[in-house]
Amino acid sequence: MIICIGAGPGDVGYLTQRGAQLIREADVVAGFDAVLNVVQSLIPAEAQVIGMAYRDQVAQLDEVARLHHAGKRCVVVFMGDIHFSGFQYLERVERACGHPVESLPGISSAQILASRARVCFDETTFITFHRRGDLDPFKRHLVHVLQDQRNAIVIPCPWDAARSFMPWHIAAYLLENGISPDHPTEVWENLTRGEAEWHGSLLECASHTCSDMSIMLIRTLAPMASQIEAAPAP
Repeated sequence: MIICIGAGPGDVGYLTQRGAQLIREADVVAGFDAVLNVVQSLIPAEAQVIGMAYRDQVAQLDEVARLHHAGKRCVVVFMGDIHFSGFQYLERVERACGHPVESLPGISSAQILASRARVCFDETTFITFHRRGDLDPFKRHLVHVLQDQRNAIVIPCPWDAARSFMPWHIAAYLLENGISPDHPTEVWENLTRGEAEWHGSLLECASHTCSDMSIMLIRTLAPMASQIEAAPAP
């Protein structure tokens, strides 16, 4: 057995009960070191733990696949929800195994942010730059989202200084591409730990620096009016 689990946005309290059960029952628990640290308290003492970083993930996933094919119960943990910003990693797991694998969704930072900031996903577009490959199509998509008068929840690209696309880079790019500097903008860090929250305009965000553990909300300038029925007359 092998299953990929979304482990929540950095706090074991946001892991689903099913996810916690699968970790407790696993023979092998694998994932990036930062994610393993989140679920450390759930990993059985007898389980084999396979940590990895970006540079050695292919080799480590090959070892996970070998153990899976040998009959071990294997769990690969992802930060957040697999299908929000971990889809490329899921593809790497399936490539190593040679077949599609089961996945269990988790709670993403985008969902937590939507709740904290009180925005509706029906009126909001989620975009992640936390990916390998060409970011340009996703940058253009973000421009179109704001031009279409939707909110945007954005996960930055932090890991490589040569191609980082952090909130201040995102703001500068949008301003250069004709997006109004007046968009209300928020940058949230370590959402589940109650840490930094920044509010300002898109223009001000272009000079605001923050940590890698950040997620960004750019609000539309034309929020949709409530569509529920009018309150009854007194």
